[in-house]
Amino acid sequence: MEPKNSKPKAKSETAREERLKAALKANMARRKAQAKARQQAQAASKSGGKD
Repeated sequence: MEPKNSKPKAKSETAREERLKAALKANMARRKAQAKARQQAQAASKSGGKD
């Protein structure tokens, strides 16, 4: 939660927040894909590794 500020944010500050938000979203998507791939690899190794 962000505290409510009475003064408006500068354009550069808003742009920075948008870049950080986009980077965080991309990072979370990448980590989610890595976790999914890791989980599939573990499932394949437990089932004998042959498809």
